Amino acid sequence: MTKHNPNPSALAMVPFVSVDDMMNIVNTIGPAKMIAEIAEYVEADFKRWDLFDKTPRVASHSKEGVIELMPTSDGETYGFKYVNGHPANMARGFQTVTAFGLLARVDNGYPVLLSEMTILTALRTAATSAIVAKYLAPKNSKIMAMIGNGAQCEFQALAFKEVVGIDTVKLYDVDPQASAKAASNLKSTGLNVIVCDSSQDAVTGADIITTCTADKQCATILTDNMIGSGIHINAIGGDCPGKTELHKDILLRSDIFVEYPPQTRIEGEIQQLADDHAVTQMWQVMTGKAKGRTSENQITLFDSVGFATEDFSALRYIRDQLETTGHYVELDMLADPDDPRDLFGMVTRHKETKSN
Repeated sequence: MTKHNPNPSALAMVPFVSVDDMMNIVNTIGPAKMIAEIAEYVEADFKRWDLFDKTPRVASHSKEGVIELMPTSDGETYGFKYVNGHPANMARGFQTVTAFGLLARVDNGYPVLLSEMTILTALRTAATSAIVAKYLAPKNSKIMAMIGNGAQCEFQALAFKEVVGIDTVKLYDVDPQASAKAASNLKSTGLNVIVCDSSQDAVTGADIITTCTADKQCATILTDNMIGSGIHINAIGGDCPGKTELHKDILLRSDIFVEYPPQTRIEGEIQQLADDHAVTQMWQVMTGKAKGRTSENQITLFDSVGFATEDFSALRYIRDQLETTGHYVELDMLADPDDPRDLFGMVTRHKETKSN
């Protein structure tokens, strides 16, 4: 393993966190602890919202799915994530979502971190859900319904246990094998895990409802009659145009909180509503400029689609762990001629060096 250089740009070497490295980092720190620590980074970056460049993700949509770039910068560091979303992939033996990301210095444009983000996106999505629920969920929430028990399920359950304090998760999926998988993975986490036969059964008695389904369609995972007063809904599955999970009437009864309205109005649950329908941005809640939960009977809805600052936060967290965990390699990724003007000479001299 190549040792980490605290100033990799000086040698044109870039720390790279592979899938194997990321798994080692997760297991070194612990999944629940790592999610909670990423949540702190996400919250910190929401609280300095005005520093960031903000734009809806750059998306290339097809009938099969979407490929997106998610860029942002805080003025000192630039970051982006490449991510896809292809709901039919699971049936073909592929992941529904894959991703990688990069951080770079703004002052010279040199990359300082390249990382896998398939695993990291799952961690940061759960971290964001949980830190938002800290502001919006009913006090002393103990029971969460998890509708959709695919790849994100266990991360969400751990996040809400670690950050919010739930002790019970009720699972439901149209595929019983998905629920069985999640229940098996969660059996040693300290959570009380209940596998349910219907979404109605799952939401009964829940303080928090998380919806996380993958079909690229306008679906009705939750109907209006399923939602009683005082519930917090963490809607994370509807994340592209034409893909929703909640009946419109639920939105009309809820106080809706979002990351970045120009993106959420395109991709979130609120694409079902008029463009001027009132929403509250989470950075405003976290900085005290707006209120979150204000009453016991209030229905709060986090219409989450994922935003670039959250990926930036997660990458920033990973970069801060490199020195202590040591799980990475360094890539010879940047051409670095002795004379910056003589790139051609560097190339041709390399041929001579190889032949000698």
